[in-house]
Amino acid sequence: MGFRPKNISLYELAFRHRSVAKEIRDGVKDSNERLEFLGDAVLGAIVANYLFSKFPFKDEGFLTELRSKMVSRVYLNKLALKIGIDKLVQYDESNRLYKSICGDTFEALIGAIYLDKGFDFTEKVVLNRIIRFHVDIDELEKQELNFKSKVINWAQRNRKSISFDAREDNSDERQRLYHVTVYIDDEAMGTGTGFSKKSAEQSASESACNNLLVDTTLS
Repeated sequence: MGFRPKNISLYELAFRHRSVAKEIRDGVKDSNERLEFLGDAVLGAIVANYLFSKFPFKDEGFLTELRSKMVSRVYLNKLALKIGIDKLVQYDESNRLYKSICGDTFEALIGAIYLDKGFDFTEKVVLNRIIRFHVDIDELEKQELNFKSKVINWAQRNRKSISFDAREDNSDERQRLYHVTVYIDDEAMGTGTGFSKKSAEQSASESACNNLLVDTTLS
C-alpha cells in the first residue's frame, strides 16, 4: 500500500474474520466487523468526493449510480482480489458461504488506515493506490449493474413472491428522501434509502442480493 503502519494491531484486526475471532464481551467478537462498518462509511465519502470533482456537470442520479457500482460488494470483492487481500484474510476455510469476505475485509482495511493515519491520508491511499491503478472509471460507467433486476430474476427462478415497499420522507422541505424495503415471501430481506425512488430501490435490492447470496457478477 506504499506506507508503514503506526499501529499494526489495527491491520491484524482488519484481516480477522468473525469465523475465527474470539468473543471479547457480551457477544462481541474480536473481528473486523466494526472496522468494516467504519471503512464502509469512509470509503463512501472518499468515492463520493472523487466523483463529485471528476464529473462537475453530472446530476445526482448519475453520481449515485456510479458510486453504487464502485462500492458494491461485487466490485469491492474484485478490487480486493486484485490487491491480494484473499491471501491475507484469516477465516474458517471449511465454510464456503462467506461470499463477500474479501470485499468486507477491504472495507475493514480502509477503516484501519483511517484510524491509524486519518482521513486525508486514507483518501490519498484510495485515490493513488487503488483507484488510479485498479479502477477503470470509463469502463465501469458503461457497465450495467441493476440490482433490482437481479433480485427480481432470482425471485422468479426460485418461485418466490417479491414486493417493494417505498415510503417518502418529507421531513426536509428542500430534499425528498425515499426509504424502500424489499420483501421476499413477505419477509423483509433488504432496505435502502435514496434521494430518488429509483436509487432507493437499487440500494434496497443490493442489500437483498447480499442477504440472499444472489450472483451479481458484472457482465
